[in-house]
Amino acid sequence: MPALDDGHTGSRIQEQRRLARLTQRELAHRIPYSLSLLNQVECGARPATPGFVAAVAQALKVDASRLTGPPALTSLPPDRLVSLVTPIREALDRFDLGPNLDLLRIRPLPNLIAEADTLCQQVRATHLRAAARALPALIIELTHTAWTGPTTPVWQALASAYRTAHDVTLKLDHPDLARVALDRMGWAAGRASDPCLEAVQRYKRATLWRGAMSSSLITSGQALLNGETSREALAVTGQLHLGLATVAATNEDAAAVDTHLAAARELADRVGGEACDVHWLSFGQANVKLHELGTSIAMSDFDTALARARTLRLPASTLTSRRARYLVDRALVEMEAGSAKTSLRYLAEARRVAPEQTRHLPGTRSTIRGLVHMSRRAPDSLGGMARWIGL
Repeated sequence: MPALDDGHTGSRIQEQRRLARLTQRELAHRIPYSLSLLNQVECGARPATPGFVAAVAQALKVDASRLTGPPALTSLPPDRLVSLVTPIREALDRFDLGPNLDLLRIRPLPNLIAEADTLCQQVRATHLRAAARALPALIIELTHTAWTGPTTPVWQALASAYRTAHDVTLKLDHPDLARVALDRMGWAAGRASDPCLEAVQRYKRATLWRGAMSSSLITSGQALLNGETSREALAVTGQLHLGLATVAATNEDAAAVDTHLAAARELADRVGGEACDVHWLSFGQANVKLHELGTSIAMSDFDTALARARTLRLPASTLTSRRARYLVDRALVEMEAGSAKTSLRYLAEARRVAPEQTRHLPGTRSTIRGLVHMSRRAPDSLGGMARWIGL
C-alpha cells in the first residue's frame, strides 16, 4: 500500500472524512468548495488554505488542528498527565541534594527494595498510572537512604527505580524526561559497581536514541560484560544482541541482523527458559522470536513478517507488555497483507490486554491510519479505535 505522509494536510482530511463515513461528494456538498478542489487537496495536488481547512473542520465537526498537524499521542487530559509526571520530575531532580531532612518517615531498606521490584512488575503488566503515582515517594526515600547509608543494594534499588521512571515517562510520551531518568540510572548503577545494570542502562539509552550512537552504546555495554559467565550476564548480553539486531534492521543491514539474532539464539539456549527474573528483560527464545518479527517489520519485509507472526506462539508466562507489542505488530502486518478485519481484531485484543500501552505504541497509530486509508468508509469499530488514540 502507498506510504502515508503525516505532513500532508489532505491525507488527514481524507482520514477524518472516512472516519465520518462520508464520500468526497457528500463532504463537498457540506462545504463551500467544489468536489474537484476537495479531490485535489486530498491527493496533495493543491494546498489546503486556512479557509478550506476551517470549512472542512466545521463540516466534519472536528478541531482544525486534527487536519493541520498530528494530534498529541497521549489520551490523558493535560492536567492529569502533568499531575502524574511533575512529581516524578521533581523526585529525579533531588539526586544530588544529599539527605532529605523533610522526610517524616523512611521505610526500611528491604521494603524499599521490594517496592522497586513491584513497580518494575507493574510497568510490565502495563499498569502505568499506578506505577507513576508510587514512583516519586520511592525515589525520594531511596535517594535519602543512599546518601545516609550507601550500600550496593541501595544503589541497585535506586537504579531500578530510575529505570522504571524511564519506562513510565517514555510510555507517557515524555522522552526528554525519560532521558533524564536514564542519566540518573547510570549515576546509581555506577555507584553500585554493577556491570549488568550499567549494560542495561546503555541498552535503554540506545533504544531511546535510535540514532548513530545506538550501536556504540550497545557495544560498550557488551564490553562491560566481557568474560562474565553468570546467567544474569548471559541474559543481558543476549538482550544486547537483540538491540544490535534492531539497529541493524533500521539500517537495512540484513547480514548484521542475522548475525546478532543467531548470537541471541545461542545465548538463549545457554540461559534456558525465559529469564523474567533478570532485570525484567524476559530474555529467551520467545523474546528472540519477537525480535525476528520486529526486524522483519523494520526492514519492510512484510511477507516474512506475516509468516513469522502467524507461526509465533507466546508462552503463557509472557509479560503483558510484550504480549501487547506482539498483538500490535500482528495487526500491522495483517493490515499490510490487506486483511483489514483480522488486523482490527488484533488491535482490539491489544487494547483489551494492555490499553495504556497499546494507545501509545507507534505501531497502533500506523495500523489505524493504514486501515482508514484502506476503507472507503471506516466501520464503526475502526472509527471508535481512531477516536481512542486521538486520530
